[in-house]
Amino acid sequence: MPTRRTLLKAAAAAVAMVTSGGSGKQSLPTVSRNTPSPSPADLRLPPVAPQGRPVPMIHATDLFRPHCDPDDHWDLASVFALAYTRQIDLKAVLIDFEPHSTNDHNPDVMAVAQMNYVTGLHVPVSVGTPRPMRSRDDSQADAGASDHIGIDMVLDILRRSPEPVVINVIGSCRDIAVAGKKAPQLFAEKCAGIYLNAGTGSPDKEKAAKLEYNVSLAPLSYAAIFDLPCPIYWMPCFEQMNSDRPIMEYGTHYSFRQGEILPHLSSRVQNFFLWMLARKTDHNWLRSLLGPVDPQLLDTFGAQDRHMWCTGGFLHAAGQSILADATNQPAFSFDPIRVTCSDEGVTRWTHDSKAKDRYIFHVRDLDRYQAAMTGALKALLLKLP
Repeated sequence: MPTRRTLLKAAAAAVAMVTSGGSGKQSLPTVSRNTPSPSPADLRLPPVAPQGRPVPMIHATDLFRPHCDPDDHWDLASVFALAYTRQIDLKAVLIDFEPHSTNDHNPDVMAVAQMNYVTGLHVPVSVGTPRPMRSRDDSQADAGASDHIGIDMVLDILRRSPEPVVINVIGSCRDIAVAGKKAPQLFAEKCAGIYLNAGTGSPDKEKAAKLEYNVSLAPLSYAAIFDLPCPIYWMPCFEQMNSDRPIMEYGTHYSFRQGEILPHLSSRVQNFFLWMLARKTDHNWLRSLLGPVDPQLLDTFGAQDRHMWCTGGFLHAAGQSILADATNQPAFSFDPIRVTCSDEGVTRWTHDSKAKDRYIFHVRDLDRYQAAMTGALKALLLKLP
C-alpha cells in the first residue's frame, strides 16, 4: 500500500511549552519564495476557549486495525492525553471508511475504547462515508443515513457546541469536506479551525504536482477543504515528495526511535501500543491492556523508528507553542498565506501578511525541530495514567 512515509533517523530532546492565543480570515495565489515570512511575534494562534476552558476538538483520522501506519495510534494517544489533562474537550473521533476494498482493515473502534478505558473518558466514535465526492461542491444529498452517520455526528457537535470547535483532519479529507458542503454557514459560525494534515508544501508548481498519499485518496475532497468558510491551518506532510531531506521548512514530518518513549509510559499505555504494533486483530482489547508488559515486544518495537506528522497541530490547537531551545525561539509557526487548490489536488500559495484565515506550517529551526517534537510528544504521553 502506498503511504506518505520516508526514512529519517530519530533524535531525542526536552522541550518547553508556552501558551498563547489569537485568530484568523482568507484569500488567493501566485507562487513566490521570495516574499519574506512574518516574524514569529506577528504569527496568529488559534482561538483558545474562553476563561481557560478546554478547547473543543473533533479528531478525524485514518485509524485502522490492523494498522496501515502506527502513527495514527500515536496521534490518538496524543489527543487523549490532551483531553485527559483538560487542555482540550475531545468531542468525538471520526474514523475514515477503509478506502481500499481489497484490504482487510477495519476502523479501529477498539483503540478508541482502549483510550477511553485508560483515561476514564467516554469519547464517542463513528465511521466515515464510503462515497467519494463527485465534485468539490458535492454535499451527497442522496446519501443514506448510514453513509453519513459520521458526517452528521460532526454537524450535530458543531450545532450543540456553545463555542467554536477545532477539527483535526489526519487521513482522507472526504468526511469533513462533505460536512462543510452540507452546512457551510455552520462551519463559518462554529468551526474554530481545521488542521489539515495532508499535501506537500512546496510553492514550486512542478514539485507540488506530485501528490502526497492523503491527497491521492480524495483530491476533490482535499481541494474542497480550502473552499470552506473557516480558518485552515495547513500542515503539509512534506515540502516535496521523494526528497532526500526529510525535514524541510514547509513539511511537518519528523521521526523518533520508539524506544525513546515507550519504556517510560505506564504499563497500560505500553500495552496499548504493543498490541497494535503486533497487529493483533482479536477482540481482547481490554485484557490486553491489563496484563503484564511483554519485554520482548517492548525491545523489538522499541528498536523501530516511528515517522510522525501531526503532533505540532494538536499542541497548537490547545494553545501551546513548542520552543526549539532555551532561547525561546519557536520550533515552528503558522504563516498567513494566500492559497488555491485545483480539482486534481495541486496547491499554489504565497506568503501574505494580510491573510487572516489561511496558514501554512513553517519549521523555524530545521536543526532542532525533530528533537523538539520528540520531546513534546514524550512529555505529553507521560501524562497518560
